[in-house]
Amino acid sequence: MQPLNELSLTEARAALDNGTITSEQLTKDCVTKAKGLNGSLNALIELYETEALTQARDADERRKQGNSAGVLDGIPLVLKDNILNQGHVVSAGSKMLANHISASDATVTHKLKNQGAIILGRANMDEFAMGSSNERSAYGPTRHPRDPERVPGGSSGGSAVAVAADFTIAALGSDTGGSIRQPAAFCGIVGFKPTFGRVSRSGLIAMASSLDQIGPMTKTVKDAAILFDAIQGPDVLDQTTAKTTPFIAAWKKDLKGVRIGLPRQAWGEGMQPGVRTRVTEAIDVLKNLGAEIIEIDLPYVEEALAVYYVLMPCEVSANLSRLDGMRYGLRLENLPLFETYAQSRAAGFGPEVKRRILLGTYALSRGYYEAYYLQAKKVQTLIRKAYVKAFETVDVLLTPTAPTTAFKIGEKTADPLTMYLEDIFTVGVNVAGLPAISVPCGNSPDNGLPVGLHLTARAFDEANLLAIADCYEMASK
Repeated sequence: MQPLNELSLTEARAALDNGTITSEQLTKDCVTKAKGLNGSLNALIELYETEALTQARDADERRKQGNSAGVLDGIPLVLKDNILNQGHVVSAGSKMLANHISASDATVTHKLKNQGAIILGRANMDEFAMGSSNERSAYGPTRHPRDPERVPGGSSGGSAVAVAADFTIAALGSDTGGSIRQPAAFCGIVGFKPTFGRVSRSGLIAMASSLDQIGPMTKTVKDAAILFDAIQGPDVLDQTTAKTTPFIAAWKKDLKGVRIGLPRQAWGEGMQPGVRTRVTEAIDVLKNLGAEIIEIDLPYVEEALAVYYVLMPCEVSANLSRLDGMRYGLRLENLPLFETYAQSRAAGFGPEVKRRILLGTYALSRGYYEAYYLQAKKVQTLIRKAYVKAFETVDVLLTPTAPTTAFKIGEKTADPLTMYLEDIFTVGVNVAGLPAISVPCGNSPDNGLPVGLHLTARAFDEANLLAIADCYEMASK
């Protein structure tokens, strides 16, 4: 018999509804797997075993009485460690917030709880979501579920491993420049970043507020749609959320009439041969489904990475200024005023966070603001216009999710620029605020590790994007 923790969300929901399993059984299997493997993979910082099993029994009781709370009732989920969960420590993977207990729920957490979801634990992450490998956590690196000597991707690496290793049925991550999609690609799962403004960021510990977005990490595209629908929608606590048409899934049997754009700028040097092979094969699958494949120009692909690494550190510098040892965050005691600020921040923040704070502070400083930040905002407008123009002729854009498969732990930490290039295919979507998804497209013939297919759609066109991704997923199985 298949262990229950290996079920997809869709399968688990159906089994719970027809009474062949209970939520307690499902949760126990997840807990057992997590306790057995987490010591070697370090995907979860904390496992809420007792609380989760109590919630599971409550869900089973509601179901017996015909009072199911919603589509997620009794489903075990994991939250990234930067999404607030009332009464629990949420630290964003940092010593600075190691003792921070959430006073309230994030809006997405509140929505999950209202639908009866079981919060199984908090997932490891790069400190304050700054990283592409999950090596930058104060709690130690998370390891790849297939090869513990490799990284799982970041910054939502803990969430990705928890799903891929079947610790949980699904998880939430956050995506500022690819932090859901790149680890999803590395670990062979689905990672979905909605349009900026589709999902409330209230209760998400901010990295770069104009770029951050919460999204699902799941075993299938349909699972991602279910979880996305549960958390999306406007929120009075986040004024950047958009009032738009409700999300309604519209699944497709084929892709006749769908136009898929291949940006010429995305197929140059730097891509591993095995990644190119698997993505090329995925394009053939899409053709066989009836899709029209069109080569297009998408200007500013490389500039998007530069723009991201100016705008993001500037917002990091501003957002993390509150964590000063006085108002919030770690405070070293018995020091004079200046030393309290300086030494608390030096002790609380890791090297990558310090690097980005310094870069952002420099770019915002007098004499450099116009040369860096203001110039980056102008190019951001050009990037957005380039995507709008591209979508005049195609419905979605297709690239690899990452130029490589999962690399060895320690391989790129000494060279930040090499690490930053892992985001080359994903950052443009955040700069433009668009929805995108990474779907597994097989294992690289070079090393047997997962490769991700990356699809991007127009703003708020999540239904079409998910339908195309699902159609590919079904055909490629």
